[in-house]
Amino acid sequence: MADTILVVDDEANIRESLRGVLVDEGYEVLEAENGRAALAALDRTVPRLAIVDIWMPEMDGIELVQRMRQQVPRVPIVVISGHGTIETAVHAIRLGATDFLEKPFQLDALLQTVNRALGDDRGRAGAPVSGPPLAPPRRVPQRTIARSVVVNGQGLHSGVRTGLILQPLPPGSGIVFGSILSGETVPALIDYVDSTGYATTLARGGMVARTVEHLLATLHAFGITNLLVKMQGEVPILDGSALELCALLEEGGIAEQADTVEELVIDRRYAVGGEGPGGESIAIEPADAFEVDYTLDYPPPIGRQALAFRLTDAAAFRREIAPARTFGFVREIETLEAMGLASGGRLNNVILVGEEGVVNAPLRFPDEFVRHKILDVIGDFYLLGRPIRGRVVARMTGHSDNAALLRLLRQRFGLPALG
Repeated sequence: MADTILVVDDEANIRESLRGVLVDEGYEVLEAENGRAALAALDRTVPRLAIVDIWMPEMDGIELVQRMRQQVPRVPIVVISGHGTIETAVHAIRLGATDFLEKPFQLDALLQTVNRALGDDRGRAGAPVSGPPLAPPRRVPQRTIARSVVVNGQGLHSGVRTGLILQPLPPGSGIVFGSILSGETVPALIDYVDSTGYATTLARGGMVARTVEHLLATLHAFGITNLLVKMQGEVPILDGSALELCALLEEGGIAEQADTVEELVIDRRYAVGGEGPGGESIAIEPADAFEVDYTLDYPPPIGRQALAFRLTDAAAFRREIAPARTFGFVREIETLEAMGLASGGRLNNVILVGEEGVVNAPLRFPDEFVRHKILDVIGDFYLLGRPIRGRVVARMTGHSDNAALLRLLRQRFGLPALG
């Protein structure tokens, strides 16, 4: 018997288009024109998958997802929208949706999303995962630093003189950011990501830690699992890269601890965002190490850059990724200043790109831009609080996209949500 897919959309032409595509692929299609009709249909039939439009009258897709999660908790839900943003995707996924697809979608992207969602459902039901068997999770030693170290600098976005004090912590403590003045703390976990505009910011109570991604990338690469980062407001940008942070950890020394932490093994492909040509997309799939495959495609003078990096050890990170500096565009300066951002940007800590090329050449790598994007991904992906074994594939994404996928992984793997 063919799998049944419930399509919920108030536009008849969208339902008809989806029906035509899905029937051709061998699925049975059940249609509902609004949320009320969808819930009534679920009383009669439990489909293998539901495709739900976000923008509908009376009961929108967000409310419907919440109610479906109570009525049929094991049915995967793909939300679709013609006015979608990554924030919409994050909200829907946090409420229990499996994936997000933006209209107008490409046929291949739709079918990939459907197959992926059904694959996730089979996996939760206990069916074997296709492909070679995954090696069991490894337990790796926890690490901290041998002695406290200090660095001073300037905040990229605040422009304020700031600094860091890194101090060892015992096993099981995690990475913790603490205020030099108040003593308040915030753990470096996805639960405490407060904003992702141009940088990753953590917040809890009165404690705010801005622009944490370069430091977290360095801690990720060196395998540091327990550390107190005392600071005030913003991690200093230093030279715009992670090189000085690597040197700081080497100055403090790496101390291996008796306890271990289990890595998170990606068992199948998980994705957020559209996957059509030219759009933002990010996914993670099984691999035998942590890898990042990133593609960016800007107008000249940057153009298209693509690079795959495998995080084998700290030395590879220090050599290939850590030297890559953050970059910005001359045309965005006024906008950033109006937002109160980039006040600490200088020609010695930001690659500045104008219409004719890089203002402050030379570059450290011909593809320094994509290497810096990989640096940011490595940092953000340490916000699950443990090493990850999987391959991140991203195109034209930023911190908000990284956070959306991390929240999906936390939900899928049953990692506890924190207050």
